Amino acid sequence: MSRILVVEDDTDIADLIGHYLTNAGHQVSRLSSGGEVMARLQRDPVDLVILDLMLPGLDGLRVCEAMREEAATAAIPVIMLTARGEESDRVSGLERGADDYVTKPFSPKELTARVAALLRRAGRPPTGTIRFGPITVDPDRHHVSLDGEEVKLTAKEFLLLQYLLQHRGRVLSRDLLLTDVWGYQYTGGTRTVDVHIRRLREKLPVLADAIETIKQFGYKLVDRP
Repeated sequence: MSRILVVEDDTDIADLIGHYLTNAGHQVSRLSSGGEVMARLQRDPVDLVILDLMLPGLDGLRVCEAMREEAATAAIPVIMLTARGEESDRVSGLERGADDYVTKPFSPKELTARVAALLRRAGRPPTGTIRFGPITVDPDRHHVSLDGEEVKLTAKEFLLLQYLLQHRGRVLSRDLLLTDVWGYQYTGGTRTVDVHIRRLREKLPVLADAIETIKQFGYKLVDRP
């Protein structure tokens, strides 16, 4: 049973989400204010957070940023939930560390499927330490280091990096990355992949040149850094 925290100030929406997730076998807890999230997670860790963007006290973007800055919460998958569906808003959420972005109104069945996909990939079995030049990835501990110094990645950044390393030398389309890393036919657009690639390049500068952009198609990680 996975533990999921739903942070949503609209009671009807929170009830709807809670109903579907509980029926899917998850244990659901709820908060209605962004300012309560970090203290709650420190006290009662969860496997995934569904986070509304517009929250009283502290908005979802700031909560997500705070989660990514703390070692104890940095790897918890986050699905951002919002009524603002413009591409710029989606990109902003992803850049702040969200792993997925769902726009209201939404299908609760689709949200439940996205939750399952994120949990499945976050909890998949380890494959052994992976090295790429100065980068070391330890799937067992969900740990990434660069020249021996830890680099904090979100859950989705970690899985994308792992996938690129496991398929180095291959040209990977954006659609393939969405299907294999995100785990379903993602409806948020291929810009999602671009945002996560950019964040990997920023956090791990050795990847700036190692990840080649294949124009109008996707990406390739070169065989050697």
